[in-house]
Amino acid sequence: MFLGGTISTPPASLRLRSTLNPQNAVTQSSSQATFPAAMQRKPPSYSISDEDLESRGFLLRRTAEGLNLDQLNSVFVAVGFPRRDTAKIEVALQNTDALLWVEYEKTRRPVAFARATGDGVFNAIIWDVVVDPSFQSCGLGKAVMERLIEDLQVKGICNIALYSEPRVLGFYRPLGFVSDPDGIKGMVFIRKQRNKK
Repeated sequence: MFLGGTISTPPASLRLRSTLNPQNAVTQSSSQATFPAAMQRKPPSYSISDEDLESRGFLLRRTAEGLNLDQLNSVFVAVGFPRRDTAKIEVALQNTDALLWVEYEKTRRPVAFARATGDGVFNAIIWDVVVDPSFQSCGLGKAVMERLIEDLQVKGICNIALYSEPRVLGFYRPLGFVSDPDGIKGMVFIRKQRNKK
């Protein structure tokens, strides 16, 4: 995941192979397109149902309302991200097209989070996928990603990419992400730091 700062090697980039092809869309009006019946999405089938998550004390949230940014920052730090300025996190969230986070009901704290930015039509990039280490290996990361991907695809977005640390690429492959599909390579601009004299 690209977070800024000094990076010795560019982060790995993955793209989701979409099940919807925008070339097959039928235009209804200037602002809407529908897909032929054979290509329309089926109701989502999640690895963990919303009801199961709720029965385990996890509440799904799709807006930033109620999200404590200091607590979210603590999750970022716990997984190895740098601590961020909460005012900048707030701006990032204002410019986010889709987000999903999980609140643990007993503590009222965020324990999983992911967000996506994009053009709202064709392309989206998923950022900041995190699960509090105390809650890893219980399906929350997969639950967040499945729902975020579904939310993007419902909007008709068919090109979904993400940045990830190489050590967790294997997590994303079963969700449909592939490295360098069709030979496409991503590039990242990294600002060189000037030496202070």
